[in-house]
Amino acid sequence: MDTKFQRLTQLLGESERLLVAFSAGVDSTFLLKAAHMAIGARAIALPAASPTVPPGELDAAKNFADSLGCRHIVLDSHELTNPSFSQNPVNRCFFCKDELYRISRAEADKLGIETIVDGTNLDDLKDHRPGLKAADEWGVRHPLVETEMTKEDIRRYSRELNLPTWDKPSSPCLSSRFAYGTEINLERFKKVGACEVFMKERRFREFRVRYHGDLARIEKCHRTRLTACSTNR
Repeated sequence: MDTKFQRLTQLLGESERLLVAFSAGVDSTFLLKAAHMAIGARAIALPAASPTVPPGELDAAKNFADSLGCRHIVLDSHELTNPSFSQNPVNRCFFCKDELYRISRAEADKLGIETIVDGTNLDDLKDHRPGLKAADEWGVRHPLVETEMTKEDIRRYSRELNLPTWDKPSSPCLSSRFAYGTEINLERFKKVGACEVFMKERRFREFRVRYHGDLARIEKCHRTRLTACSTNR
């Protein structure tokens, strides 16, 4: 590993204990691995149980933490009870992350942990990410940003560390499958989630199921760029 990775483990090692907001995505998996390398059992993973999490991701988070021998604490998040989130405004990510970091902060305080970290990377700062404001308000640190890690860096390091996520497609929360202004609710999440499970069972790897009322548009499938199927199935 090169100097940038060494800087990351040194930074993580400065904390007595860490709570890692863990989604099982490429970035947070790499961060959890690095934190575990730096401080061992003093790094604790916090995956959230939420209807916004794509099917299978919570199990993946728990399984990976177990494989590291890393303690993990699953907490329920309740962003759907907040009308400011369910009405799906352009800054909906703020309200989702605000709920995540609220429960993370409460758990960290309960455990006597000062530092919460997440997997935000340097490239994320170029995108529209209202959730970064919530992270700032709750004092969540971004070690991958602090050490100037790009997505390319993270995938390269992940491959060198033999992490199962090194080539994992990005898997943003299910809220991203709805156009801004389209109400988000549990039933609609279940429809989109069921359709994505159906596609994965047929070995499609990277795609998004976009909700459009009585239709779901399946985008970025390798062999079929754009398809439509009924959400009633």
